[in-house]
Amino acid sequence: MKAFKYISFLLLIVIIGTSIYIAVQPNTFEVSRTRTINAPAAVIYNNVIDFKNWQDWSSWVEADKDMKITLPNLTSGINGSYSWEDNDGTGTMKTVATESNTSIKQIMQFADYPESEILWTFKANTNGSTDVTWSISGKDLPFGFKAYSIFSGGMEKQIAPHYERSLERLDSVVVAGMKKYSIIVKGVTNRSGGYYLYKTASSKIDEIGNKIPQMISQVVTYATKNHIEQAGVPFVNYIKWDLENNAAIFSCCVPTAERVITADDADIMTGELPSFKAIKTTLKGNYSNLKEAWDSTMKYIPQNGFEFTENGPMIEAYLTDPMNTPNPADWVTEIYVAIKDTLK
Repeated sequence: MKAFKYISFLLLIVIIGTSIYIAVQPNTFEVSRTRTINAPAAVIYNNVIDFKNWQDWSSWVEADKDMKITLPNLTSGINGSYSWEDNDGTGTMKTVATESNTSIKQIMQFADYPESEILWTFKANTNGSTDVTWSISGKDLPFGFKAYSIFSGGMEKQIAPHYERSLERLDSVVVAGMKKYSIIVKGVTNRSGGYYLYKTASSKIDEIGNKIPQMISQVVTYATKNHIEQAGVPFVNYIKWDLENNAAIFSCCVPTAERVITADDADIMTGELPSFKAIKTTLKGNYSNLKEAWDSTMKYIPQNGFEFTENGPMIEAYLTDPMNTPNPADWVTEIYVAIKDTLK
């Protein structure tokens, strides 16, 4: 009997000591992880802001294939939400504040535990990458929550590995998504003509990619400065393409609503493009895929009984502006190669 009382007394001391230890633990917690992703901040933000995308990279979903995800009608932006159910209980997540391409604030409620605040920040770097920071924090933690946290190893142990794995998977998903592209040779079309401003240059073929954006910017700037109305998207007309000597001559052009007389000393000239019959190809994706798009077009012409027009226009038109469309997978480029009116 004395031994039983002694053991009971020891257990009581342990319980009291443990309770005191739990009670004096901090009433707050915070877990945060950062990963640098080689993608523009806007592209990553656009993925994270829509809960429909979370299943693609969430490590919790990866670890629990039986997890039940419920998506409402609104999943993106402020008041966008989703809920899940697993063996530990039911949770909900809701977006409550955003700063476009910079930060996202969310509230998470899991089971009967107090709400936690989720914060995402996206810091753009000069090299085009983005530092993505994902944080969770809670305050005014009740005794039961602190007890659960202690006996399960702490919030850092529970959450940090999931955050690290999820950010790793987010990195892979975003980068892979930016590489998606499609090339469609749409066949014969009539390309309308019109007046345009242009600047011509000769260059090594492997240097063209650097020169085109600069030259188009110069032509656009000239048009804007002189209050000249633009009548379409910028395009490049390839005049000469000499693979053997790695040399090309090309004009960077901006369509205008009417004929413009430029200053005699300006290196920006005015031209008129006649309407012409062409084979049209559409590339949706990064400009790095343009060579494949051009190759597909040039093969299509003889394979389908068409003939190239000697010295005819060979145009590359840019329907999207990378400054306004950050994801290269969404860039749209049209290729037009002039062909003769008669079949072989």
